[in-house]
Amino acid sequence: MADLLVYRAEGEAVVHGGDLYGFTVTEWRLPATYPPFAAVLFVPTTWIPVPALKMAFLAGNALLLAWLVALSARLAGRTAPLPLLCTATALALWLEPVFQTLLFGQINLAIACLVLWDLTRPPGARAKGLALGIAAGVKLTPAIFIAYLFLTARRKEASVATASFAGTAVLGALFLPAATVDFWTRRLFETGRVGKAWIVDNQSLQGLIARVAGTEAPGLAWALPATALAATGLWLATRAHREHRTHGDRWGILLTAFTALLVSPISWSHHWVWCVPLLAVLLTEARTALALTTAALFTARTMWLLPHEGDRDLHLPWWQQAFAAPYPLLGLALLAVAAVAVRRHSRTLPVPQPSVPSAPSARSSSASMIR
Repeated sequence: MADLLVYRAEGEAVVHGGDLYGFTVTEWRLPATYPPFAAVLFVPTTWIPVPALKMAFLAGNALLLAWLVALSARLAGRTAPLPLLCTATALALWLEPVFQTLLFGQINLAIACLVLWDLTRPPGARAKGLALGIAAGVKLTPAIFIAYLFLTARRKEASVATASFAGTAVLGALFLPAATVDFWTRRLFETGRVGKAWIVDNQSLQGLIARVAGTEAPGLAWALPATALAATGLWLATRAHREHRTHGDRWGILLTAFTALLVSPISWSHHWVWCVPLLAVLLTEARTALALTTAALFTARTMWLLPHEGDRDLHLPWWQQAFAAPYPLLGLALLAVAAVAVRRHSRTLPVPQPSVPSAPSARSSSASMIR
């Protein structure tokens, strides 16, 4: 649980007034990478011994996984009875992103639950958007959902989320003013602090391009496609929301989530816990074969079967590239399928015919003259 130890060290930096972005912990020399607000939330991790903390995180993540399964069913327009909920939760533990989240002591499940709970609440629900803003304040990437809300004309919810996000930054500044200036003016742009972009652990578009190109810093070769992909993904998500209102917001939310995972500079394999709601939606829509294929992809762990010690990730032969990047390839395929569906839908829309006024009858002409 290396990441859990980083969270604890962040909490200790708040308690003891240490340099939040100046320390490293564990044998991998991991630094703090989240905003100061997250460090404030991690203060309670310093109150109990590490072994007990690890047990608490393990149990907490198991409960969060069950909640994510229930929320995924709600996203798909279903409810999960207790036997089904327990079975689905046990099976979901085998998904590589979920297993890695528990292994590292990560908070991915908590972030996904906050976002999904907020977005699947009924329209007009009280303070809808608040939890989304808090999630963005902890890990930034959920902020893309705020843009999605604005694009789908849900301005009140988007405004609440924006205010909530801004509030987390203000709270961080109140407790850690120096660290807040350091993060928002410097550390935010040091993506290298998070980790090496080219290793197989990174299942983002940048990781895919870096390994294919055999370079540690793909630069514009990644930045330009990522920008275009972000715009395309949000556009597709917006179209999905508008064209499939009878199915709720399921595909708009999923397309936004997978767009975020693709365009983020670093998306570790355990960030892809959004595979759980994706599988729930596929099963609900009776796309069983596709759901089984997706489940197999997220349990195969192909990236870990490849030689990746040292810099061997940069020297993979062409036939191993797909095995090194299963998740971004799935995300790209999902967006491609959505684009094809949008094009087909546009073609099948009825073309409005211009109305041709018929010749008025003698009676109607007389009536009009009388009027």
